[in-house]
Amino acid sequence: MSEKTEKPGSRKRRILLNVLASAVVLGLVGGGVAYTAVTVDRADRTAPTVAWAEPSATATAGDPAAGALRGRASTPMSKLLLPVPEGYTLGADIEGYGNDVEVPAKQAAGLLKQSGRSFYGKKRRAYEKEIDRLGIQGMAMRAYAKEDSTLQAEVLILRMKDKKSVREFFEVRKDMAELLDLRKGPKIKEHAKNSACYLGPKPEKPKHDDGVERTPDLQDMTCSAYDGEVMVTVRAFGAEPFDQQAVADLVEKQLRHIESPGEYV
Repeated sequence: MSEKTEKPGSRKRRILLNVLASAVVLGLVGGGVAYTAVTVDRADRTAPTVAWAEPSATATAGDPAAGALRGRASTPMSKLLLPVPEGYTLGADIEGYGNDVEVPAKQAAGLLKQSGRSFYGKKRRAYEKEIDRLGIQGMAMRAYAKEDSTLQAEVLILRMKDKKSVREFFEVRKDMAELLDLRKGPKIKEHAKNSACYLGPKPEKPKHDDGVERTPDLQDMTCSAYDGEVMVTVRAFGAEPFDQQAVADLVEKQLRHIESPGEYV
């Protein structure tokens, strides 16, 4: 289909798909959950050793709810984030943001526009115009860590102006995952139509150099979902055996919390 005859909705999906596919896979904010791979000095050690960045039980400095173990809930956006569930603590900082933070609408839209920085001229202006049409209302992020240190996750919620914009954005991300031929993760039964999870590349086995065993790479998984005007992204990292279901459960709890934000799950 030529650009002249292309329908506006198709053009929007094409522009977004092209740009998002060139950005960090299924991520709105770069960096991911912080972790440190630790080497050990015994050649016969068989259990992998993974040291996460130290989880924090405090919210971002200056937050009036600092010290809350389950995350702050002082604004409409922060109330939509899942309070830290049983078996978890607030996790490591999301690079450049802290572990429990809200981003205003203008800054959130700017982060999305940065994913189109490889475009120039008319293409760049067209992409930024499409982002503006999404009507970004705000963004909030929270990091979670399992108490046994086997899993860390980031939950990011993005509010848009209407349900149609959210649904289209969700479909674009699914299209991108299909184009990239990502491995599918577990389905969230009660939200099969408005959620999708994908696994990153399989972790490479650790190499042995001079009798030193290094920690294997982590498995990652990203889930996208939506409810009404709210887009949800969950990015999780963990050592093998990776608990995919735990991540899916976290997504389900987040969606249920959006339905009733005044109640702790």
